[in-house]
Amino acid sequence: MRIDVFTIFPEMIGDYVGRSILGRASDAGLLEVNARDLRAATSDVHRTVDDSPFGGGAGMVLMPDPAFAAVEAAEPPRPLILLDPAGRRFDQGVAHELAARDGFSLLCGRYEGVDERIRDELCDEELSIGDLVLAGGELAALVVVEAVARLLPGVLGNEASTDEESFSSGLLEYPQYTRPADFRGNEVPEVLRSGDHARIAQWRHAMAIHRTLERRPDLIQRRGGLTDEERSLLESHGLAGPTADTATDGD
Repeated sequence: MRIDVFTIFPEMIGDYVGRSILGRASDAGLLEVNARDLRAATSDVHRTVDDSPFGGGAGMVLMPDPAFAAVEAAEPPRPLILLDPAGRRFDQGVAHELAARDGFSLLCGRYEGVDERIRDELCDEELSIGDLVLAGGELAALVVVEAVARLLPGVLGNEASTDEESFSSGLLEYPQYTRPADFRGNEVPEVLRSGDHARIAQWRHAMAIHRTLERRPDLIQRRGGLTDEERSLLESHGLAGPTADTATDGD
């Protein structure tokens, strides 16, 4: 997969994607991330990429000239996605959508935003990582790149990992434990030490449902509530109660 990231801080992108999972994926030829410097497309001595907005107001706005020139010179993979608070909310479902492509590109906003002609005429769509404001789109771009790259075949050592993670099935991930089995009197649940893989799978599913009910009941409601099988599973693990009762089908 090829991902082009247009930014005024290409070193921020390049440094991060050269490390850990993303770095190994790049070395293995599974991922190509190109950090494109918007300033390289400027023509003035100061490498200007921003200007004050027409009509007045605080802050500066990313100019259209450098953005259009940089994109046209690179001919990046489409869609070209603007990272902007007004965009569609980025989540695991959108990550799967992007992972199914051969590539895409990201444009990092800066300052008070971008000239509207960039949004309307250059970019294909917009994404937001949440209802918050950052100084620029670089951190958001890295969130998108990593979330998508982890879904590519061969990037993770265990392909089952992405199937069991939070949000992949509409649930939060179950609790995880490692050695020692007893840490300051707090013991790992017996079922995880039993070697009974069927029991372990049932326990993990029950705990994922229970944790989601406690911490993100909106996810349960989005799935249409609990099924009869899920209620029975909770009861069999002693997890039924008022919390489970609030997530009825159709609520």
